Amino acid sequence: MKRAVAAVLLVLLSLLVHSNAEEEAFDVRQHLSTVCRYGVVKGIADSSFVPSKIPNGCTPIHLNLVARHGTRSPTKKRIKELDNFATHLEVLLREAEEQNLSLEKLPGWLKGWKSPWKGKLKGGELIIQGEDELYDLGIRTRARFPNLFNDDYHPDVYAIKATQVPRASASAVAFGMGLFSGKGRLGPGRHRAFAVTSESRASDTKLRFHDCCQNYKAFKKSQEPAVDKLKEPVYDEITSGLRRRYRLNFTRQDTTSLWFLCKQEASLLNIVDQACALFSPSEVSLLEWTDDLEAFILKGYGKSINYRMGVPLLEDVVQSMEQAIKAEEEKHAPGSYEKARLRFAHAETVIPFSCLLGLFLDGSEFEKIQREQALPHPPKPPQKRNWRGHTVAPFGGNNMLVLYSCPANTSNKHFVQVLHNENPIPMPGCDGTDFCPLDVFKERIVAPHLKHDYNSVCNVKLEQQEQKPVAI
Repeated sequence: MKRAVAAVLLVLLSLLVHSNAEEEAFDVRQHLSTVCRYGVVKGIADSSFVPSKIPNGCTPIHLNLVARHGTRSPTKKRIKELDNFATHLEVLLREAEEQNLSLEKLPGWLKGWKSPWKGKLKGGELIIQGEDELYDLGIRTRARFPNLFNDDYHPDVYAIKATQVPRASASAVAFGMGLFSGKGRLGPGRHRAFAVTSESRASDTKLRFHDCCQNYKAFKKSQEPAVDKLKEPVYDEITSGLRRRYRLNFTRQDTTSLWFLCKQEASLLNIVDQACALFSPSEVSLLEWTDDLEAFILKGYGKSINYRMGVPLLEDVVQSMEQAIKAEEEKHAPGSYEKARLRFAHAETVIPFSCLLGLFLDGSEFEKIQREQALPHPPKPPQKRNWRGHTVAPFGGNNMLVLYSCPANTSNKHFVQVLHNENPIPMPGCDGTDFCPLDVFKERIVAPHLKHDYNSVCNVKLEQQEQKPVAI
């Protein structure tokens, strides 16, 4: 009998140790969906995928970059939400005191809490950490592709484009400072001036297509209530848990604000022991899933219009490759043709572009997309899923398409390698490889999208059935 009891106690102890070890290994900063800092998640990649070995003699001749801006401060609207939460928190605490409720489990920081952004009149700007992310990315990009960046700077050789939103253009500047560091004569860092060009917000169909696409705006508006409905059960369950643990009468809106605060504290301030500590790891995983689900439905594979409206960007990428090949074939002099087209935009740009490339899908899912069939939603934790906001589009998240020219004795003359967050990534449309013959890339990945021009996708009136809410 004693042995049996001892065995049971040993099993319970091992389970407790395992559980504690799991919680210690859980880094909340990697579970903030698209609010994750780039440096925290850029090394996360599919460990089972073996990148291609670039054949001897193959050299990069052109680089396309589509990048999200770096880490930013909360927007003016969200700053106001946190101020409203602080006011409501005071009411909750006062009510609890009036009812003589025990608040011994309530973390001390919540009493008298004020938003770190209280009093800020503006928001949404690139912060210092975001500058560092893009500056360092520029340095690494030049180090990785020295032959592409060995020419003297000229805006026709290294085209840098950004949206008119300041955090995107500031990200372009930070990247360019890193990319061209030591190549100029300005200051002790030997920086040089360079041009960043932008299209008007009202007509930027390459980088802010979501702003110009009337059908997409109508679709998004029609779907947002249904997406909120999908998220409600998770928020209600977690709100109940918060009430039980901390004896405050939290509402669903309070949970929304606390989760937002957690993401901002962890990502911008590196604080993980306040708002984030109110939630268990399993609750964080569920909240992260709701964010990922929303991005999937409203920006990703949830509806074809989400990425079809990005066709002008895809066309621009392919056109730049074709121009680079023409320059090579016609033996243009160095410095007389474009070697890189570098773009800085938003999650609403990077996510649809990743979908156009068919990333984060398996082979059967890619075939469904090609047939314009709907994909199932990302499965709920603890089930595994490929669609993770922290990988798809963290702050500073990016796709690089590197065009290679290979010797005549290889099977194809030109290949495209796709890097996502600087890591080679499989393309289902290219038989699961990251290094794809350009002809195959154009035929299997690009061509099926090109039958949808921007005007027909965005401005021709949608049929009524296209406006049906997502299934709940």
